[in-house]
Amino acid sequence: MKNFHIFKAAGILVLPLLLLLTPLVHGQDSGDAAGSDSLKPSHADLPLKPDRSVHLQVNEGSWISVDIHPGGGKLVFDFMGDIYELPVTGGKARQLTRGMGFDAQPRFSPDGKKVVFVSDRSGGENLWILDMETGEVTQRTKGNNYRFQSPVYTPDGNYIIAARAGIRGGVHKLRMYHVDGGSGTEFMDTPTTLKTIEPAFGADDRYIWLSQRTGDWQYNAIFPQYQIARFDRETGQRQTQTARVGSAFRPTLSSDGKWLVYGTRHETETGLRIRNLNNGEERWLAYPVQRDDMESRATRDVLPGMAFTPDNSAVITTWGGRLWKLPIAPGAEPVEIPFEIDTNIELGPEVLFKYPIEDSGEFIARQIRDAVPSPDGTKLAFTVLNNLYVMDLPDGAPRRLTNLNLTEAFPAWSPDGTWITFATWNQAEGGHIYRMRSNGRGSAQRLTREAAIYQYPAWSKTQDRIVAIRGVARVYSEYPGPGVPFAAEDLIWIPSAGGDATFITGTEGRRNPHFIFGDDRIYLHHTMNGLVSIRYDGTDEREHVKVTGSTPPGSQQPQRASLIQMAPRGDQALAEMGTDIYLVTVPRAGDAQTINVSNPENAAFPVRKVTDIGGQFSSWAWNGRVAHWSIGNALFSYNIDDADARKREQEQYDREKKKAKDAARDSKDDEDNGDDDSNGNGNGDDNGNGDDSEENGTGDNDTGKKDKNDDRPADYEPSEIRIQVKAARDIPTGTLVLRGARVITMNGYEVIEDADLVIRNNRIHAVGARGEVEIPDGAKVRDVSGHTILPGFIDTHAHVRPFRNLHQDQIWSFMANLAYGVTTIRDPQTGSTDLLTYADMVTAGKTIGPRIYQTGPGVFWTENIRNLDHARKVLKRYSEYYDTKTIKMYVAGNREQRQWILMAAKEQELMPTTEGSLDMKLNMTMLIDGYPGQEHNYPVTPVFEDVIKVTAESRMAYTPTLLVTYGGPWVENYFYAKEDPSNDPKLRYFTPDYEMETKTRRRGAGWFHDDEFATARQSRIVKQIYDAGGLSGVGSHGQLQGLGYHWELWAMAWDDMEPHQALRIATIQGAEALGLDGDVGSIEPGKLADLVILTGNPLENLRNTNTIARVMLNGRLYSGDTLHEEWPRVQPTGRLWFQQEQPAGIPGMH
Repeated sequence: MKNFHIFKAAGILVLPLLLLLTPLVHGQDSGDAAGSDSLKPSHADLPLKPDRSVHLQVNEGSWISVDIHPGGGKLVFDFMGDIYELPVTGGKARQLTRGMGFDAQPRFSPDGKKVVFVSDRSGGENLWILDMETGEVTQRTKGNNYRFQSPVYTPDGNYIIAARAGIRGGVHKLRMYHVDGGSGTEFMDTPTTLKTIEPAFGADDRYIWLSQRTGDWQYNAIFPQYQIARFDRETGQRQTQTARVGSAFRPTLSSDGKWLVYGTRHETETGLRIRNLNNGEERWLAYPVQRDDMESRATRDVLPGMAFTPDNSAVITTWGGRLWKLPIAPGAEPVEIPFEIDTNIELGPEVLFKYPIEDSGEFIARQIRDAVPSPDGTKLAFTVLNNLYVMDLPDGAPRRLTNLNLTEAFPAWSPDGTWITFATWNQAEGGHIYRMRSNGRGSAQRLTREAAIYQYPAWSKTQDRIVAIRGVARVYSEYPGPGVPFAAEDLIWIPSAGGDATFITGTEGRRNPHFIFGDDRIYLHHTMNGLVSIRYDGTDEREHVKVTGSTPPGSQQPQRASLIQMAPRGDQALAEMGTDIYLVTVPRAGDAQTINVSNPENAAFPVRKVTDIGGQFSSWAWNGRVAHWSIGNALFSYNIDDADARKREQEQYDREKKKAKDAARDSKDDEDNGDDDSNGNGNGDDNGNGDDSEENGTGDNDTGKKDKNDDRPADYEPSEIRIQVKAARDIPTGTLVLRGARVITMNGYEVIEDADLVIRNNRIHAVGARGEVEIPDGAKVRDVSGHTILPGFIDTHAHVRPFRNLHQDQIWSFMANLAYGVTTIRDPQTGSTDLLTYADMVTAGKTIGPRIYQTGPGVFWTENIRNLDHARKVLKRYSEYYDTKTIKMYVAGNREQRQWILMAAKEQELMPTTEGSLDMKLNMTMLIDGYPGQEHNYPVTPVFEDVIKVTAESRMAYTPTLLVTYGGPWVENYFYAKEDPSNDPKLRYFTPDYEMETKTRRRGAGWFHDDEFATARQSRIVKQIYDAGGLSGVGSHGQLQGLGYHWELWAMAWDDMEPHQALRIATIQGAEALGLDGDVGSIEPGKLADLVILTGNPLENLRNTNTIARVMLNGRLYSGDTLHEEWPRVQPTGRLWFQQEQPAGIPGMH
């Protein structure tokens, strides 16, 4: 057999596959379940219905958990989310469950009449029981906000033991449920970080054997990770039973109490060991077997389920995608149990779109920032493309207020509305605070005398002072962003007409200074203490209110508001929590009150959620009765008085409706139509969580149905205006011929030697062999003989992390990527919306960088998606306001919620990608649902035709980001050890010293033997998907900007992938993954002129991708070493702000 090595010490040999099994005859089997054709589909209660399918006819499967019937005659196992039955002698497997619901980890009851398994068919994971005689499936646990694994019956058949964790995080804990009902109880609740999974019983049901570890998982794992323990059900004591360096997991015991078989890692492979429980002696039973999953979350256990035969002579297990009977006698030979599966894997709809790249002369900026109304409410100040604008409300034309060639940010109005102050930044001169007359007359006046980083300027109500946050300008030249760690900042004030700055106090976690009427104290938001205020001398800090939200996964503390801003009257505050904004009451109650807004109706004081699709940049009108915020280029205004009036109208309507209903009921003599609420909550699970609609949706797919109370006054909605600021799109002019190079077009496997490549303006005009292409008059010809040209590289998972809030015009990560040939990026989860503005700056030619696509901030569990209509509203943020073309669905809830998000994405023509999250079960459910992209690799290896074919035919783009490998040490550690990036002159040219020294000099991830890296295993999956006709993308994950892309590409091609195949993944496949292949990804007439010119030939050696002489982006040609523009302009980039002075030629020890 292909991956089964002989382990000589154990005397194991592999028999030919045709060897017959001896049937086991211990007892009779129960009757057969109903045929698969009559099965109720497991997606019947899920909102998403299948739209297509992939046919599988296979004799192997990925990560199969198997159990044997107590009678010994048949097996049950899982395969691609369905449960199957198979004679123990092998043959054609019979499907017991089917559909899009993911069914896994089946285990027989002691009498063989039932099978318990885990399924998400209800919308979230639960335990289900299959009756083997009738085929009926019964839900045992309820509620959709948990994760289950490792179910097993107790030997008496009265209980089920399973591991359970919260859907939002935390470790799995073993829990016991009675088969007839009840909420069950948890074992070993302390310590809270102890993960307990894989329960098993032997001869004595007093003891539960299990696998345990501290925490859920560990990146760059150091062994051991797991050990086996035994829990005493009578005393409650737990005792560790192993101490293996390679960990110990998946305890499997013989029913006679003599044998323990378990998995462990030996060097790079996983094997099975067997222990004689009578004397403690151990030996190897099989090696290597299925590779374990202990370097990820192990959501279907660390090793697939296996079981002793009823006579305890052998173990039924799996490796190499096959089922095996493994005798425990020394020297006995394992025998394959052949199986055949012929099935259709049902998938959700295809969510694939094309996004043409426009060439229009102008575009509309996608984002306004820091919008603030004038004191009289008639005007609005804001920034677009890092410039200050003013407009008349509600529909005036935006006009640029200054003519400064600086970054302008944080506008603030003087109390009389005459002036607007703002902060600036310039790479050469640093930052200052300016003021400008709000009517645009005159010139901007600089108010500060010393350059620094100034943020959040605010006028005092007396108009004589401006308070701001000040930091040292030098740190912007030393730190890579997106923030400035460890940098001291001060709160200062300056005279409103300009002058020296006066120190107030250190910020110490405080920001956003502001004022209220009748009070000269400075109000600030504190990261830990909420809304606080201080005096001008920095003393007497008072806490006013704290605002919290839901509790994040794995945390014991709720989220804190990211910003709280007191209303001008001091009675209310605006709080930004995640992507939403809340209006909270600020009570005067002595001590500051903590208000939790996760459920506004149950808050301690009045709270209202004012956003429905999200918002940021919240601000108050000066009268304290209107709240403003923006999202994208839209401004929203929430009028508190109007909202209150609408609420009163609704309450009056409800009273009248109730009065009419009561009168109608009273007119009846003996009929009561009231609802009976006597049945309790019906949760059937512990802690009252059950089917918590607030957390996990109402189960309604659509709230758009006409309500019987359609005459009821509609809910108040804030007003919205779109602010359109147009900017010129950067498009060069001229015609250039690149002559004599080898051109790898990516049009199939076409290679043109000695080519003429004609570029007109920003697009490819023609390409062909020299002399076969018509050269336009006036074209400039550049000889590139001896070079190789290919399309610009596309990074489908780039995190570029530019500075936030106060923007720069040179972004080192943009420049590094472009210099290394990356001409298009997609940042999947930006963490903030700053990249919207930066991307527009690149489009306008104001910032050098690759084409920037992005998901914006991820769609997380904090959205609490309630139904399909709610998902539509959340995704409008991306489709209508951010215009991202895509989203990152970042483990945003249970299966039902994830399906609602996908359905809404399809409606709005968004192509969502997903977070792999070290969770193979999650990966498979997202694949089956039809998500068109996955970020990060499958943590389980190897995978076989089932996973590969479904991945390929679904057209899901697989971006493995192997530099941060799941299931093994991060591959970046290999390259850091082997490549010496610290002394790479080009890398140092484009990378700040701080970034270089922290990443290339000393690394905290540790050292790993070359064999320990999973690169070959993981790259094999990429090759399998490619060979099956599927899509992949190269994603550097922002680990090492620029050069890291090449490391990732080389890692993906590690396992015998042909260079041309790898190059296609890096270009045309990446383009298709983003829906951009109509304009980029190949060298064809009409496509954009994004090119990489190499001195080496990557078809001969893939490492020649890093021999970059020049890069062309959108028709502009740049030097690969410096990014000096060479055509059509000749224009140096100048000194880069992050290039620091080196300690050379100065006094010291020599």
